[in-house]
Amino acid sequence: MALKDHPMWRKPQHHQDINHATDHVHWTELFYDLIHVVTIFLLGNYLSHHLDVGGFLVFCGLFIALWYAWGELSIFNSIYVSTDVWHRLIMSVMICTLMFMAAAIPAIEGKGWLYFALGFAANRVMLAMLYLRARRSNSATHSLCNEQIRNFLILASLFAITAFLPKPYAYWGFAAAMIATQALYMIPRISVLRFDRFSPRLGHMAERFALLTLIVLGEGFFKLVITLSEKGIYKVSPDVLVNFVVGGVSMFVMCWIYFDFVGNGKTKDDKLSTLVTWWLAHLVLMLCGVMVGVALAGEVKVGFWDPYPVEYAAIGCFGLAGYIAMLWVLRNTIEHRVANRFGRGDVRFFGIIVAIGSFFVIPHVPSLVGNMIWGTALLSQIAIPLTRAWKTFRHE
Repeated sequence: MALKDHPMWRKPQHHQDINHATDHVHWTELFYDLIHVVTIFLLGNYLSHHLDVGGFLVFCGLFIALWYAWGELSIFNSIYVSTDVWHRLIMSVMICTLMFMAAAIPAIEGKGWLYFALGFAANRVMLAMLYLRARRSNSATHSLCNEQIRNFLILASLFAITAFLPKPYAYWGFAAAMIATQALYMIPRISVLRFDRFSPRLGHMAERFALLTLIVLGEGFFKLVITLSEKGIYKVSPDVLVNFVVGGVSMFVMCWIYFDFVGNGKTKDDKLSTLVTWWLAHLVLMLCGVMVGVALAGEVKVGFWDPYPVEYAAIGCFGLAGYIAMLWVLRNTIEHRVANRFGRGDVRFFGIIVAIGSFFVIPHVPSLVGNMIWGTALLSQIAIPLTRAWKTFRHE
């Protein structure tokens, strides 16, 4: 094998120039995901300690920024197959930028902001470096790479400037730059999707979405276990342990309904509107998943006859409603799936209404009743489709 053909020294290649390019995720991407286990856990901690409107908005902003740090790298790796030494070194630097961002989260409203903003700016610079390397070895994508290099370097400069602005101007500046980031993918004449060669491997991106969703929902288990261990499992009453199990089963069911109905699903076409909807729906779905995971930590704070904490109920009820709504949206963007014959819009609508309605009931009833109402919203999303499928396939 020639040196240039070995994965350790092979230059980045556009996936369309490779015969039988695989959709499977490379280990470097999985390692990059590893740091998101920490960032999402710290974000959950931040939200649980700032259960007010201001804290929630900061949480959303941080989540979106971290999600883009993950998502835009995933797009690059879906367009180009790159596994050589220099790619791995750049990836190691990107992992370090996330480490700084994660460590800054607890102090984000104070001195931590400087490190978060600069870490995000450095992450953008590393993305520009990846496209620079791709430009050198892919003549057919020069225009695409040039535009991405320019965009990421300009945005990196803007994000870096926000590190030194007084608050709240720093937050507003950062938010404006994030909106500009999204606009570069959405506005038809400006969007990089206008390039024919901007064509991510949809199977690869679907697998990337599925893996991060697992991490996001898995954090709900992590949060539950940590909360109970800090409280002392030997100190709580049996009803708290039952609530603990309810929380764990709930996170499992959320994974179940995602993977049965939309997980690993490719888009039904490559229209700009479809791709952007697929992208944004996964962003909102994962954000809502974190909200539910944080809310379920409240299960180990109350017994059967205590009312569920209102703040936790708010993020849990509206988080579940948003999660179900995004499943509904994603169903309409992906290729046909047999399961969606039975998990139709009426099921999603029922779950959303019950989830939202439960918020207005939970503060006035024991947690045992509140869990039953909220659980009805969640369990209906798998129980009704399973019942329908069983009745249909039994006769077939």
